[in-house]
Order: sequence, then structure tokens, then C-alpha cells
Amino acid sequence: MKFSVITITSAILLSSNNNGGVNAFSVAPKTKKYGLHVLAMPTAISTNNDSARDADINNTLSKVLRPKTEKTADTKISDTTRIGNTVVPSIGIGTISWSSDSLTRLENLELQSLVNTACRENAAFFDTAERYGSRLKTALGLGWGETEMLTNKLIERASSISAQESSSSSSSSSSPLVATKFTPQSMEDDTRSSSSSSSSSSSSSPDEVSGPLVATKFTPSPWRTTPESVVEACRLSCERLGVDKIDLYQLHMPDVVKPLRVFGFAQESLDEVYWEGLAMCYQQGLVSNVGVSNYGPTLVTQCKQFLNARGVPLASNQIAYSLLGRGNGAQETVDKCNELGVKVLAAFPFAMGILTGKYNSDNLDHDSSTMAEDTITSLTKSQKTNMELRDLNQYAKGGQGSDIPSGGVAPLILEMESIAKRRNKTVAQVALNYCICKGTIPIPGARTQAQLSDNLGAMGWRLTSYEVLSLEEKANMLGFEFEGAGFKRTSEKFVGYGVEKWTLD
Repeated sequence: MKFSVITITSAILLSSNNNGGVNAFSVAPKTKKYGLHVLAMPTAISTNNDSARDADINNTLSKVLRPKTEKTADTKISDTTRIGNTVVPSIGIGTISWSSDSLTRLENLELQSLVNTACRENAAFFDTAERYGSRLKTALGLGWGETEMLTNKLIERASSISAQESSSSSSSSSSPLVATKFTPQSMEDDTRSSSSSSSSSSSSSPDEVSGPLVATKFTPSPWRTTPESVVEACRLSCERLGVDKIDLYQLHMPDVVKPLRVFGFAQESLDEVYWEGLAMCYQQGLVSNVGVSNYGPTLVTQCKQFLNARGVPLASNQIAYSLLGRGNGAQETVDKCNELGVKVLAAFPFAMGILTGKYNSDNLDHDSSTMAEDTITSLTKSQKTNMELRDLNQYAKGGQGSDIPSGGVAPLILEMESIAKRRNKTVAQVALNYCICKGTIPIPGARTQAQLSDNLGAMGWRLTSYEVLSLEEKANMLGFEFEGAGFKRTSEKFVGYGVEKWTLD
């Protein structure tokens, strides 16, 4: 029997049983931050067919997956910003690592708990892509649209649960936020890190998030050679997401996939073809906003001018950006986008976990109060490959025959811990808040409710300009930048026949 532990203060542990159903176990409240749960006798939940299974799961989740902690003054996220014409939370939720627990059904109870919390707290901004699927399927070039469909199903269930709660109790919508070290505080006393970020990162906007929001991406491919191919892909994404209009539709990367170049054949860039396709999607009402990904200052300026000529605003540009990843044109790109009014979505805000401190947990004298709830335990259930883990440990500790100095990222982590301790935050929350202070929307990946809850604790406050400068000073002194790990790189992508690269110039 497989157990999927849902990290909540006091609720029920759900697992699949041998009959394809679901078992519910009562659990005692956690005794410590990393405490064990005590299981009671299981209670079977009948799941004879898909509709019955969904009804049973919805009923169970609506009863047990509501966090139970002390209420704060403000129980919903109000730290928001804008992407084009849409109000979004200041932190998004990356779905690249999402997958189903079942080989035959789109189902993952741990992710369902995460989505329920995100929707309940007005923090439901999910970033996905048509190309996302399970790790194995994606590696084989399969699984297109799988994560879009899974996201749709999880949001539908969360909406159903919310409706049940609203009808059963008028006060149920005021369920408290569960966020490790989340202490809402006024941001008026904190100074922004720059003039550009002060206008773009304020959370005092009277606007509220209207409901679950989803951004997805179109993948430039050799067989997609017309604007109509973008429109067709957009319509398919709408179907998989179960919407008439996508909140944000992005190009996944510049047109760099050119397999014939390996044989010496020149292939014309299709970037403008894809821009025309984005404009058509917007003009046909298929999308609310359009964006790009991995565009540097030059390309993002050209794209904006192209779309402006067609009456279509460029809303966003998603790039790899973090405290440890500001080089190689990343900071220049953020500055140019802030100047152009194009919102930057920051991928890799944790530098694949390095900036949470978990890869330094065994060689630094950590204050455990500054670590996210499942930072240490997540190492034992990591989905990262051995190659990725090897590279990440080199970033963290240096030496080991690498170009990274001995000690690795440790000096920066210690500075982050110092700030986190003073503010009663976690290291991970400091990493995310830094990105917000620079005028970006960080998109950290999250697979558990505990991870989401800690991420939400990065909202509602801001680092001071002095803290931002001290962090950047420590990062600059390291002498290296985060460029990815294993086959996951910040400026290149494995595309089957080889690796294609791009630059932010």
C-alpha cells in the first residue's frame, strides 16, 4: 500500500488501497517541526467508478484538508501585482514537477491539497506548459498537455470543495492561512530596493485576485511554421485547461530548435511568425494576455514593437532569475522589462533548491527556525537525478574538482539566515522576497502543501534596500552564477537531437 503524507497540522492521511480506492487515516497533530504523525485505524472510502471516486475524494478533502491554526488578522493573500490586464498574486506556483500518482488517471492527492489551499487563500496562480508531463514521458517526447489536464482537474475539484464549504457554512471561506513563519506586517516601513521595483512590487493595491489563474506556454517546434499553428495549439490548451480564454499565453523560448543546422543547413528564424500567432490568439479572444520566455533585452524590445504595431500589448517575459542568477544578461533583462512595462516571471528563484539552504544543511551550523518545514525531509524524497544532485552539491559546497571555490554558496546562505532570523522568516522566503523586491514575480515549483505554505510566507512584507544590497554583495563575492544542474540549464534545452542554447542579449 502506498502512502502519500499530506503535511498539515492536524487532519487525515490519504492513501490508495489495494482495490483502487482511498483510505483515510486520522492523524495526530505534529509534535515538532519535523515530527512524526501517529496513525489511527483506516477507514475505507469506496471508489467504484470515476464519478463516485471524485465525489468521495471531494467530500473527504473538504472535511480534512482545511488547515487548522490560529487565525491571523488577514486570512487571505492580498499581496498582488499585475500581468497586463490581470491581477495576480506576487508569487506564482510552478507545475513543471507535477505528475499523477496513477498510470491510468490524473490524480494526486498531495497536489490536490496544495491547490485547495492556493485557491482558498487567493494565491492560485499556476504556471504550466503544453510541454509539461511526467519526467519519463517528457524525456521520451511524450506526455504533451498532461500537466495542463492535471491542473484543470485539480482546480475543478478545489472549486467544488469551495462551493461545498460556502453552502455549508457562511464562515468557512475565512479559513486561516497556513504558512510557516507567515507574519503579516505593514510594508510601508520597508524601503524598496530600486525605483523600478517600488512601483511594480507594492502589495497595497486594492485589486484582488479574481479566482484561479493559469499561464501556459506554446513550444516552438520545427513542424510549427505558421501563425495558425500557434492558434491551433492555443485552442488545444484551452480544451485541456477547460477554459474559453487563457489568462496568460507565452512562447516557451526563442525559435532555437533547428535540427537541420547540425547538417549545415541554414534555417530561418520563425520568431516573428510566432509573434503573429500570439497576436491572432489575442485578437480572437483566446487569451487575456500574451508573453514570451527566455528573451533578452534586444528580442523583448523587438517583440514588444511588433505586437504594439498590431494593437497587442506584451505582458510578460519569463526568464531564469534569482539572487544567485543575475548574470549572463538576466539583470539587464529585468531592468529593460521594468522600463518597457513588461512583467518578468522569475523561473528558478530558488536556484533548484540551493537558495533554500538545504544543500548546506550538513556543513553549516544552521538555526533550524530559519529552514522551511520540509527543507530537510525533501532531500530524502527528491525527484532530482543523480547528475542534478551532483551539480547542486558542487554549487553548495564547492571544491570537488569543480570551478566553484571551496565553501560554495555558504557565505550567501549565512547572510540569508541572518536576515531570516531577524525577520522571523525562512531562508526560502528571503530568496523569494528578494525576487519580488526586484520587480519580478517568482515562480517557485511546489509539490506539497508545506512547500506552498512556506512560499506564501514570502508575501506581505519586503526586504529593505539595505538588506537587498547586503545580499547582492555576498552573492557577488562568490565569484560564480547559477546556470542550472544536470540537463536542466538556465539558458539551454535538451531537444532530442542535442542541446540548443540561447543568450539574454
